Amino acid sequence: MAGPGRVPKENLSRESDTKRRDANIIKVSQDGVLRGFPLPKDAGFNWHPRTKVWWQTWRQSPMAQTFTETDFLFLLDCAFLHHKMWTDDQVSLAAEIRLRVSAFGGTPEARLRLKLKITDDAAEIATTVSMDVERRKRLQLLSE
Repeated sequence: MAGPGRVPKENLSRESDTKRRDANIIKVSQDGVLRGFPLPKDAGFNWHPRTKVWWQTWRQSPMAQTFTETDFLFLLDCAFLHHKMWTDDQVSLAAEIRLRVSAFGGTPEARLRLKLKITDDAAEIATTVSMDVERRKRLQLLSE
């Protein structure tokens, strides 16, 4: 099976191409907000300590600003795989976890593919996130 292809370049050579590309980039930054939900306590087992830290890291990550409820539910499935990998020494689950984490921008390469940039400029981020929300609303109206 073929891979996902080459990693997009961060900057293009032509100014107009750069402006067009920058318009599609979603910019987020660390804001300290805890998003999503805690790991379920009624899972029938105690979560592995590494999985607890992993989950909290995702909930606090800048990428979590773009997650929907279904994204967190998908990550919860991934958390279960993460737990099984660490408690049952099932290293074979690592590849699936890696694929799932990449889908959410867990690596610098994945963030380039998702056109997601972590930045420190709060004013720039507020504008970009609000533009992304508006884009989602327009797409939702078109799909109805």
